[in-house]
Amino acid sequence: MKFSALDLAQPLQQALEACGYTDMTPIQQKAIVPARRGKDILANAQTGTGKTAAFALPILQQMCDRPRNVESGYVRAIILTPTRELAEQLAVTINRYAQFLDLNIIACFGGVNMDSQKKKLARGVDILIATPGRLLEHLVKCNTNLSRAEFVVLDEADRMLDMGFIADVAGILRNTPDKRQTMLFSATISGEVQQLSKSILTRHVEIRATKINTAADTIEHVIYPVEERRKADLFSELIHKFNWFQVLVFTSTKAQADALVNKLKNTGVTTALCHGDKTQGTRRRALADFKAGKVQVLIATEVAARGLDIPGLEYVVNYNLPYLAEDYVHRIGRAGRAGNKGYAISFVSREEERAVSNIERLINTTIKRIHMPGYDVGNRESLRKNISKGRRKAPTNKATHTKIEKNSKSSFAGAKNPRAKARKK
Repeated sequence: MKFSALDLAQPLQQALEACGYTDMTPIQQKAIVPARRGKDILANAQTGTGKTAAFALPILQQMCDRPRNVESGYVRAIILTPTRELAEQLAVTINRYAQFLDLNIIACFGGVNMDSQKKKLARGVDILIATPGRLLEHLVKCNTNLSRAEFVVLDEADRMLDMGFIADVAGILRNTPDKRQTMLFSATISGEVQQLSKSILTRHVEIRATKINTAADTIEHVIYPVEERRKADLFSELIHKFNWFQVLVFTSTKAQADALVNKLKNTGVTTALCHGDKTQGTRRRALADFKAGKVQVLIATEVAARGLDIPGLEYVVNYNLPYLAEDYVHRIGRAGRAGNKGYAISFVSREEERAVSNIERLINTTIKRIHMPGYDVGNRESLRKNISKGRRKAPTNKATHTKIEKNSKSSFAGAKNPRAKARKK
């Protein structure tokens, strides 16, 4: 189904054409029409499925249908999102959709001075994208008034629950009108998300654009069994051997991220860090350099696991597996976006075998193992026996490893990557 079939306002259709959008994704097909009619929405959608347009376009269309000036200090639409990076990214994306409309769209998040945000809020805001903590600060200081808000969106709702923002979200919603349109988008629909939806949605439409809690079909999953103490050595060997470029690496702790950065720098690999100890400006520059191809490896903790759109990203490496299987899906969602091929590569120690079993159960796939000489931790057949019979069979370890070693056209080999070739020249 094409966007032109929606009969959107001319400035919106013009913006979509400028963005190169023609065909709708499944979540957009299912969500835009009921959301445009003012229905509350509970949507299960993975990252990279086009969910931003699924909630932003209906809001923008309704603003076109009912134009009005926003009075000083008031807000017309609120979009809550868990991290600073996501808030910033959403503001950029939604401003592109509204580029031919006269609307004030801003982002508010922590880590930066509040005074400049206060001045922007004072002028009145059509669409406010904010992290819960910072918006609550502005409410406490009476820098903004949400009593006339017509729309509320909770983006990455499950992540906000995981990060402990539920009290902040509840405090914000108490400052909005009872009569409002509320949309809740979540990559996973847990019991907590269901409970939240019942408390804030009214006669809502439930939309499931993908199988519950599954990874994109465009992603290939690979595990390298390795002792914890050898993970940095293995990663260094693999990135030089296959000449991977633009690799997003997730570690469990900031200390692990710092240690890996030092290891890679010593081997000539350009790296950048994105974790909570870094300032907002530093994190923004790291992400910008990574997107621009100036940095080969971006190492991040869970703070960057949701919603970041990195065009063309092929490789996501789980240096450590996340505690929750659902977080594995969120992490690897950075690759394989918009139908492109992606690779999820995980380094797994003996202590993480139970996590592997949980992940395989969640995504209903047996993840293929590659045993690198000198790094293997031993026989893992006991883990495979826990896999249900209904999952898809993966290639044998030997065949997979041989394919990667011998096939110069393998998607894991750097020779295929034109940017890698250019960098060598």
